[in-house]
Amino acid sequence: MARSRSTRKRSRKKGGSGAALALFALFLVALAAAAGAAWLIYLPAGAQNEMFVEIAPGSTSNQIATQLEQAGVIRSRYGFDLVRLWKHASILKAGEYRFDRALPVTEVYARIARGDVFTLPVTFPEGATRFDIAAKVAAAGFLNITQQNFLAATVSQTALIADLDPHAKSLEGYLFPDTYRFPRRVTAVQIVAAMVRRFRAVSAQLPIEKTALPLQTVGNIHDLVTLASLIERETAVASERPLVASVLANRLKKNMPLMTDPAVIYGLQVEGKWRGAIYESDLKDPKHDTPYNTYRHDGLPPGPVGNPGLASLRAALHPAATDYLYFVAAGTDPQGKSRFAATLDEHNKNVASYRQAIKQAGGH
Repeated sequence: MARSRSTRKRSRKKGGSGAALALFALFLVALAAAAGAAWLIYLPAGAQNEMFVEIAPGSTSNQIATQLEQAGVIRSRYGFDLVRLWKHASILKAGEYRFDRALPVTEVYARIARGDVFTLPVTFPEGATRFDIAAKVAAAGFLNITQQNFLAATVSQTALIADLDPHAKSLEGYLFPDTYRFPRRVTAVQIVAAMVRRFRAVSAQLPIEKTALPLQTVGNIHDLVTLASLIERETAVASERPLVASVLANRLKKNMPLMTDPAVIYGLQVEGKWRGAIYESDLKDPKHDTPYNTYRHDGLPPGPVGNPGLASLRAALHPAATDYLYFVAAGTDPQGKSRFAATLDEHNKNVASYRQAIKQAGGH
């Protein structure tokens, strides 16, 4: 029996309503899914206090996501996976990451994709010795470094400069002074290697040959760096480096002792005899003598007494043309400059003038 026209209309209405309800339900599901994804991705999560996450080399994105979730950096690894798919699976970089506030997954992912690993800055001034550097490194907060193992690395890793200075007893002179950034888990060997690489990069700007240098007083890179370290340690005023270099070069040419306090101090440090100040006995008493005592031993000391910067290396290569043989280092001079002299009589007058200036300034 055929259905009436009104029955067919009611059937079509029911079918249309069912389809609309299904579409609306799908819309609600999609909306809920989108809201859930947005909640996972954009809502900041993570501990409020500082935390570190170490991502090992070779970790898969799933392993990284799980590690971040377990550490409490992200709310769910699935949010991290969604961002990875959205970003077309960027390469994620190993290293230690620092998180100190709640972050959305997008920012966490971006940090790891950039390789924005946590590093500690450390600055080594020009003229710093390996002893100074070891103390700075030990105080910087690196997890695997002490003064002792850093100093040990400066002695054990001389192969890093074997082509430049085959007889070097340590890396002194080749640890280029600069500001560096290292991860907390860096090793002493990695730091000295980075500093030597920096020395090589900077010294490449100079016309240094391996076997012969322009100065008659400097025969090789070892001597050049040794002379530059003396210039660095003796010079408080940057513009005076070539003048100080001329004094040292002139004294070497005349076979006069250099009489440089920084060399004496370094020798005492090497032998564990440094008492925090130079005493007359350190200069004259054979009990306190070291090969670095340039009052008792002619010529350059056995090796560098600090780590010179580029300007001092340049000054060692190109001293000023002077007849100076003496100088009173600027140091604490109230006038803020060194006093140079060609004769001992002039030098003695400079010393007296220096002492008078110190006395007038209220010093001793």
